[in-house]
Amino acid sequence: MPELLLELFSEEIPARFQRRAAEDLKKAVTNALVDAGLVYESARAFVTPRRLALTVTGLPARSPDTSEEKKGPRVGAPQQAVDGFLKSAGLTSIEQAKVESDPKKGEFYVAHIERKGAATPDILADLLPRIIGGFEWAKSMRWGAGTLNWVRPLRAVTATFGTDNDEPVVIPFEAGTLSSGQTTYGHRFLAPAAIRVKRFDDYVRALEKAKVILDLDRRKQIIKADAEHLAFAQGLTVIHDEGLLEEVAGLVEWPVPMLGSFDEGFLELPEEVIIATIRANQKCFCLRDAYGKLANKFILTANTIAADGGAAITAGNERVIRARLSDAKFFYEHDLAIPLEDGLPRLRESIFHQKLGTQFERVERLVALAGEIAPLVGADVQEAKLAASLAKADLVTGMVGEFPELQGLMGHYYALAQGKSGAVANAIKDHYKPLGPTDYVPAEPVAIAVALADKLDLLTGFWAIDEKPTGSRDPFALRRAALGVIRIVTENGLRISLMRLLSSVQKSHRPDDSDPDVGEYRIHNSIIGARAFDLYGFLIDRLKVQLRDTGARHDLVDAVLDLEKYRNTLGLSLDEIETEKAKRRTPDDLVSITQRVEALSSLLDSDDGRNLLAGYRRAVNILSIEEKKDSRRYADPVDQTLLTLDAEVALANAIKAADAAVAAKIAADDYRAAMAALATLRPPVDAFFEAVLVNDPDPAIRANRLNLLALLRDTMHLVADFSKVAG
Repeated sequence: MPELLLELFSEEIPARFQRRAAEDLKKAVTNALVDAGLVYESARAFVTPRRLALTVTGLPARSPDTSEEKKGPRVGAPQQAVDGFLKSAGLTSIEQAKVESDPKKGEFYVAHIERKGAATPDILADLLPRIIGGFEWAKSMRWGAGTLNWVRPLRAVTATFGTDNDEPVVIPFEAGTLSSGQTTYGHRFLAPAAIRVKRFDDYVRALEKAKVILDLDRRKQIIKADAEHLAFAQGLTVIHDEGLLEEVAGLVEWPVPMLGSFDEGFLELPEEVIIATIRANQKCFCLRDAYGKLANKFILTANTIAADGGAAITAGNERVIRARLSDAKFFYEHDLAIPLEDGLPRLRESIFHQKLGTQFERVERLVALAGEIAPLVGADVQEAKLAASLAKADLVTGMVGEFPELQGLMGHYYALAQGKSGAVANAIKDHYKPLGPTDYVPAEPVAIAVALADKLDLLTGFWAIDEKPTGSRDPFALRRAALGVIRIVTENGLRISLMRLLSSVQKSHRPDDSDPDVGEYRIHNSIIGARAFDLYGFLIDRLKVQLRDTGARHDLVDAVLDLEKYRNTLGLSLDEIETEKAKRRTPDDLVSITQRVEALSSLLDSDDGRNLLAGYRRAVNILSIEEKKDSRRYADPVDQTLLTLDAEVALANAIKAADAAVAAKIAADDYRAAMAALATLRPPVDAFFEAVLVNDPDPAIRANRLNLLALLRDTMHLVADFSKVAG
């Protein structure tokens, strides 16, 4: 079957746009083909620095004929409705429509529309220029006298359609000032001559002969393999950098890796500085020796085959890297000479957020928060405060000004060099962590205190000014901060009351009453509680996402922690909230929640758990019906003298024993044992429903049995709200 070949040849496309552009082109063309009634077998998109290419195979020669029945307005409808129907159906007169009857709706018009299929080249000639003209780039430009927007000036458009056996036809259309054809060009330096192409296979072979490797992933493989071979020959290994590899593959059409070196004296710099300098300025890969230390060599990737074997190219890169490393050395030595504390006043000039003040004001909040959190995580209060006070100090250093990605890390090096303790230096380095799901979590107490303070201040601050994430929009990375809090707490096994902590942190964003700009930002206690609850719910939602990613059921989180239980606590003081939580045995620390979810999941995976859940639901359904009927909630103590049947006596005794056992196990944080104690209720619950009639004719016995079911419900709620369990 015929295939489409499309190539958009241009000046160099920025590497960061390339892969996305190839996927967007494939999606736009294939969607348009399907909408036009053209099915296809496969589609593949490719990209190099100078071209976007697409091949679609298995296209039919024409689109199929179609028949459509379009229902119109009722007979006698206003003329405006009739005219609209005629226009949408492509009719010139209402006589061209048929009248059909419906017993309920009466008579109405129907148009039977027959559409003949069109030749595929004609369809392509119509849709391709619309796709090119409307193609979206993150940044685009115009050039010359044309009106087309493209990422860089387009130089040629190839569009052919045909089978393997026939001479393909050129799809005729205009893209800006260019006319489509079947001419492309090879490598800019090695084979710049024009190339006449027919079909995709011929196109790929011709480009490779002209020193252009069309497939981005293949170029990545070549760069990676050749770099590793060059390094291995020197007894070295390449420091893997997927982002850099993707970028370099987007800079070359014919990759030729080469080995370069720099002065060993620069190895006195922190290795992260050397790597950042070489990566950012020359897009080169750094190497390690057999002992894991950074080597004074690097891998560059040329886009040509040099006559001198690459000596001039390598020497040029070495000169640039030597100059850049000299600059980095100057920044490093200059920064070292200035104590971190001396840079803090300059943070007054740096705005963190217009509504949240300067970086200096943020540091003041971090110091207070870190001091408050430190005792909760076993950290030294004074060290935590010192680390928090210096955590942002490196933002005003020359090195971080040059390489912002090194913030925190440079503060670590400067703190150690200036005599600060390892705990303080590590806290400065790690307080931004974790930056993603694969990043490590701070494990030292001081680092934990400062990292939590940093993320909680970020969250509560933006909650205070009502700048929350919405949909896919999260410009301040608040979801990442929330996941960071969750990982720090859970992976370090921290038993922290988040409701109390969040409410306390919220107070740090209440301006002083003497501040003339306090206005709308004065936060009263009730608002603090409401925001803390709202933020707590946001953290729990992030916890659900994390648990779901690990295979846990999100409904079990709802069962373990019913957030509705907190809605009546918002007007209470923090101590009253704690009292309410204790009364309900509801956890609000993430470790307990996670452990309860795991234990509940194990219980519900067992036969006893599933049957107990069925018994619980039966009891709750009976209670719900009778409580609605009687306009009351059954929660009175069970009267032992009214228990007349063995099965209800056995259930009452079992509930009493289970209640005590479950409460004791929860107090000891042994949630699996608590679930096991709950599972012992399964046999007496089954026996009760087999032998006992709840709605006994005697009102007193009936009420007592309903109170017994209520006691069963309340005992099971000690570990989870089973009504929240799905299925």
